[in-house]
Amino acid sequence: MGYYCLRCKRIVEITTEYQVIRCPYCGYRALRKERPKVMVKKVKAV
Repeated sequence: MGYYCLRCKRIVEITTEYQVIRCPYCGYRALRKERPKVMVKKVKAV
């Protein structure tokens, strides 16, 4: 799983060689972690 930039919406892979976390495409510093689209938890009723 990677991150995606909130400005340009591109997928960004962060590695340990980066000292600053920012989008390499647009330079924006706000990244959001990519999550699975379907996250449904079913719980039985009591």
